[in-house]
Amino acid sequence: MHSYLKSSFKKTILLLVLLSCIMPYTASAQLLGGKGNTEETDTTPDDTLGRRTPQGTVNGFIKALGEENYPRASEYLVLSKRSYRRAKERIRIAEAFQKLLDRNGDIMSPSLISNKPTGRTDDNEASGVDLVGTITTNKELINLYVENQSEDGQPALWQFSDETVNAIAKAKIDSEETILDRYLPEVLKVRKLGGVPVGHWLVMVVITVLSYLLAWAIVAFITLVLHLLWRKAKTEKVAAVIEAFTLPAKLYLAVQIFVISTQRLGISIIVRQRFSVIIVTIAIVAFLMLLWRLADFISSFSKDRMTRRGRISAISVILFLRRTTKVAIVIIGIIAILGVVGVDVTAGLAALGIGGIALALGAQKTMENFVGSVTLIADQPIRVGDYCRIGDIKGTVESIGMRSTTLRTAQRTIVTIPNGEFAASKIENFAHRDRYIFNPILTFRMETTPDQMRFLLVEIRALLYSHPSIINSSPIVRFTGITADALKVEVTSYIEAINVDVSQEVQEDLLLRIMDIVAKSGTDLAYPSQTIYFARDKGNSEEKTAEVAKTVKKWKDNSELQLPRFDPKHIQEIKGSIYYPEEGSVVKPPEPDMH
Repeated sequence: MHSYLKSSFKKTILLLVLLSCIMPYTASAQLLGGKGNTEETDTTPDDTLGRRTPQGTVNGFIKALGEENYPRASEYLVLSKRSYRRAKERIRIAEAFQKLLDRNGDIMSPSLISNKPTGRTDDNEASGVDLVGTITTNKELINLYVENQSEDGQPALWQFSDETVNAIAKAKIDSEETILDRYLPEVLKVRKLGGVPVGHWLVMVVITVLSYLLAWAIVAFITLVLHLLWRKAKTEKVAAVIEAFTLPAKLYLAVQIFVISTQRLGISIIVRQRFSVIIVTIAIVAFLMLLWRLADFISSFSKDRMTRRGRISAISVILFLRRTTKVAIVIIGIIAILGVVGVDVTAGLAALGIGGIALALGAQKTMENFVGSVTLIADQPIRVGDYCRIGDIKGTVESIGMRSTTLRTAQRTIVTIPNGEFAASKIENFAHRDRYIFNPILTFRMETTPDQMRFLLVEIRALLYSHPSIINSSPIVRFTGITADALKVEVTSYIEAINVDVSQEVQEDLLLRIMDIVAKSGTDLAYPSQTIYFARDKGNSEEKTAEVAKTVKKWKDNSELQLPRFDPKHIQEIKGSIYYPEEGSVVKPPEPDMH
């Protein structure tokens, strides 16, 4: 707690130093009396009072009040009534305006008032009329409007509207003293600085410190209550969110307390307007700090989540997005603060736009690869360790980076593919197969008899039906053609295996068993070459041929020839009857399921 108080004290001192720098003799021309940047052309004559824009009118009026130059201040008011034309009455209205503003008035920060000759065009007010503040009296709310008094085609001339001036003239000023007038020592009232009693400046500094301390106490109390009453507040995630909101909430709450306190105490509108730029700046900084801390929290949360899921490649994207977000926050913050203090950022934004276009053109490939990496990580067509084919390249994915992806080929070489090209290519991923096709094409000698072919078809189908690693869908074993040098049989079925190695083991077993069936049938496999027969060639085995013919005849006599399709009852009889792995293998078969 001591270190926290120490840190808070340092922040308070820093804020105090910043506020103390805003004195009436420094930067007053820029904040209050400056004409600001306008959109007028060089041919438009300047107004000596700076009334070409709403902002210039308000700043000039406040500056005249600060100099106690009430005749000049009255030039910013529309005094249309005949009674207002007397100098004494004009001064009375200007003084009444100031007293009402000091007691119950509020004027927008200069940065929020239009600096264009046309005024604001995006509000709900009529064209040529802008709302710049309010005054609250005992009976009514007075809206402070500035209005363009020039004719069409003439240079703009903004003044406080006739409606506003009439309401000010009729308003009754509370005779009761303000809190400051009541309790300030006389010496602090008499001595003035910038047209304002010195006591007002000192009270502003005190209010600044007290506002932050009070905001700190309120936020600390709310945080303590949350931890006591809400169990989730003690968890790591919720605690991190609360911590992210703590400092921005203190600053924003301190600003609100400061604004309300200065209005209630009756601080001069001149002082409040000079501090308004700092107030808006602190509010912007508080909001940007909240965005900054939320970016840290979200990135940390996402990074931990991706780490738990094993998606290591996504972490680099998260870190890149966090850095990009923070850079954007800084740029937006600088632009917003420059706009608040009155710096014209239009030219800078135009330059940034041109520079951004040039950068985008130069970094087109880099951005393409980055977008490709985001696509790969979001869609996850591949993961590290997957065996896949990209175009003509086959390999195992070793890493997915921000710019490229690397594959290890069967030749143990490394292939690097840019992510932009990778994401745009057809990706065939072999790692997520749920089954493996077994699709050999067998060719038999031309001397193979029809009964031998029937025997082969039946026995190979029986093999596939009975093998425990073949998917329980009807395997296809078909006599598909007679070529110039062979009889062709095509086999199609699916192996159920957890990976490629296991599927190859099953495929090996099936091929060996098929070779046994071929040898048992008395025929042999044909070769895609010309066969020369010598007299010594014994041809087909007559004994085995007769035996096969006898077996097929028996099938026919008993109506058991499983062609053109197998009998479902027979399928159930032979299902799982093959001992796999075959006897003598070092690999033991799985224990049968007793349930």
